Amino acid sequence: MTFKLSLAVALAGVAAVGCSKSEHSAPKAESAQQAEAPAEPGAAKTTAKNGAAPIAIDGSSTVFPISEAMAEEFQKKSGARVTVAASGTGGGFKKLCAKEIAIAGASRPIKPSEVEACKANAVESVELPIAFDGIAVVVNPKNSWVDKMTVAELKKLWTPEAQGKVKTWADVRKGWPREEIHLFGAGVDSGTYDYFTKAIVGEEHKSRGDYTSSEDDNVLVKGISTDKLALGFFGFGYYAENKSALKIVPIDDGDKSNGDGAIAPSHETIEQGTYQPLSRPIFLYVDKSAAERKEVQEFVSYYLGEGTKLIEEVGYVKLPAQAYALAKQRFDERKGGSLFAGDGSRVGVTLTDLLAGK
Repeated sequence: MTFKLSLAVALAGVAAVGCSKSEHSAPKAESAQQAEAPAEPGAAKTTAKNGAAPIAIDGSSTVFPISEAMAEEFQKKSGARVTVAASGTGGGFKKLCAKEIAIAGASRPIKPSEVEACKANAVESVELPIAFDGIAVVVNPKNSWVDKMTVAELKKLWTPEAQGKVKTWADVRKGWPREEIHLFGAGVDSGTYDYFTKAIVGEEHKSRGDYTSSEDDNVLVKGISTDKLALGFFGFGYYAENKSALKIVPIDDGDKSNGDGAIAPSHETIEQGTYQPLSRPIFLYVDKSAAERKEVQEFVSYYLGEGTKLIEEVGYVKLPAQAYALAKQRFDERKGGSLFAGDGSRVGVTLTDLLAGK
């Protein structure tokens, strides 16, 4: 199954919207919303204006810009306080399972090991898809030889067996310069890393290890933008906000049903499901006990309702209205478990069908 199949039905009549700059932007290394993790679900050392404990969010750096924008706008409309941090998807799940936060942002579904860790601490969460994202493959703007790549070439470059063997650009494709490749990518606690390795290498959490890694996508943007020989990957939103300093690499997955030839990520290609296999849904996981708090209920309702207008402002692709309605129903019913059976990254998921329980 592919995004294309699900979106043909779910996104009928929904126009793609180009990335627009606003007061909310993806690449913020530090945020006024970030805070030290509290000791109880959604609690913190300080209280909100209305006396309630802040709503603490941590996790995916990909989801971070969306949650940060949501927090800023929600706080203008309520007396609640929301703190947002980005320790990576894996780090967010660890804090959620330890009852340190109310909500975890995730750029992949929860893994079986994380489900068990939460269960051991009597924590159950509600899984809420919130947006589409594409993983952008980028090089430095001074790179004059790369105009596209195939999935097979990316696999050749990133597979564990490539370490110590595929070291120059010429090792990837004949005719490219025999100069060393400098690789950048998401850290191993990142859901982006998990999804990228599953989609490209074929196995989650498996790749060569000799690359510059970081859970902070801003570090990757800076590294690639200052190194002519660099290649790296991270969420599309970070590319969209730094496109003048980066060069996008269209990817050919060899499947003509997704579109002929190499395709670059954009709002349109991510939404239509033609940018494959690097398009994916991203999520929130809300602690069920924290979900009983009125301010958490109001924040989640804002996130899945009025606040969805902010998603495209920070460079991501909105879900269809039907998907948000189903996600809201899932939250209102406190429906636990994962639509993905706790299996972690799944390439080419049909999101609306899964939300509907088909």
